[in-house]
Amino acid sequence: MIAEFLLPDLGEGLPEAEIVQWHVAEGDTVALNQTIAEVETAKAIVEIPSPYAGTVQGLHAAAGDVVAVGSPLVSFAVGADAGSPALEGQTVTGGSADLPAEFVADAPGAAASGRRDGDDLRTTAPGGESERATPNLVGYGAAPVSGSRPRRRARGGATAVLDSDHAVREAAPHDVLRTGPIDLPLERPRSTPPVRKLAKDLGVDLVVVAAAHPGKTVTRAHVEEFAARTPREAPALASTVPPAVPASSAPRVTRTPIRGVRKHTAAAMVQSAFTAPHATTFLTLDVTATTELLASLKTDRALDGHRIGVLALVAKAVCLALGRTRALNARWDEAAGEIVEHHYVNLGIAAATERGLVVPVIPDADTLPLVDLADAIAELAATARAGRTAPAAMTGGTFSITNVGVFGVDAGTPILNPGEAGILAVGAVRRTPWEHHGEIALRDVLTLSLSFDHRLVDGAEAARFLSDVAGVLREPGRAMLLR
Repeated sequence: MIAEFLLPDLGEGLPEAEIVQWHVAEGDTVALNQTIAEVETAKAIVEIPSPYAGTVQGLHAAAGDVVAVGSPLVSFAVGADAGSPALEGQTVTGGSADLPAEFVADAPGAAASGRRDGDDLRTTAPGGESERATPNLVGYGAAPVSGSRPRRRARGGATAVLDSDHAVREAAPHDVLRTGPIDLPLERPRSTPPVRKLAKDLGVDLVVVAAAHPGKTVTRAHVEEFAARTPREAPALASTVPPAVPASSAPRVTRTPIRGVRKHTAAAMVQSAFTAPHATTFLTLDVTATTELLASLKTDRALDGHRIGVLALVAKAVCLALGRTRALNARWDEAAGEIVEHHYVNLGIAAATERGLVVPVIPDADTLPLVDLADAIAELAATARAGRTAPAAMTGGTFSITNVGVFGVDAGTPILNPGEAGILAVGAVRRTPWEHHGEIALRDVLTLSLSFDHRLVDGAEAARFLSDVAGVLREPGRAMLLR
């Protein structure tokens, strides 16, 4: 039985995802819920588990391709077609309740309905008719797609075959067939995405490599061996490798598609900038007492394994100050004509990653002690830089902090996250000549920049909030007085 798996809805109503990399290749045997691919949505990189146990029959997209939700992603041979004795003589004729347990993942509601809306399984009967069944993949549900897959015919007038194998080869993300002086195979070479990328980087034609290793999957060693050959060793094959591009003809511009995190961030910033009237206020202060406190905490054996820095102490000060200036912990509900005031703090921490800016959220940050808050910041930062932050972890924020000081920047005018009333930028801590007890001394100084929604927050409220945050940073003991 051939089962076609469609790209599921990964949450938050995102309509598409980009294939980052495949963890399987055509012909691989996979287990239920084994990771088969990583895809990038507008918010995060998500691992896609296999909804079947069987053999990968074909991949319908290559790394770098953008696939719409509900579009074919990968085909599996399951049951008797995969050589599994457990399913010999069995066929799928309806919902997931008809599939053996080892081929269908359990999920809430699956037993009651026998299917999940949008999950799609197509089987090809001997007569060519299409049947539909619906496997249940834990945590996902793909958009429904109707219709059957058309037959394909072999090229060059060869005998017509339904051959889902041939159809898969037609759609699989392999190099384009070329003609050449040698006897090239009729089917595209079998290889993995990393091997195809290596071949592309080295200027090696996989079709030519596959011709030297008929019937085998092209490996990294095959590609490297071919790349190491001199023209004298392979005169007939060398012509298929494209010549190096002279430096003088290098492109003068680079065009990058706008998608993924960059596209989502741009849309959110434009929405925020042209919806909420922004205002920004600044305060430069002496934080020497804070840096001395943090230095002493580093030598405390009870805190071994915990990294408490300036950002953690700023976050704690923000949580305390928001309790006194609730207008900064609110949102403007235009549709309802209401101001919604939050009695909790879901604190967003902006993180710069290779994929762009993301703002994961620490829920109920106001309830966490300083040590736990520092641990939460470190964990979400590491997860964000690895691109593993779940989309749900970047929603529901009520106030945000961005640490521009890590880039050596003193101040800025940050743009609000949509739906939030305030965002605080923390500048770099600098050793600066400063007035202290009537004399000039070298002190640790930083600048706080607060952007706020002027519909919700007046200038006096913003100033009071900054003053409260600064009071904690000037004298950390003042935190005992705030509630």
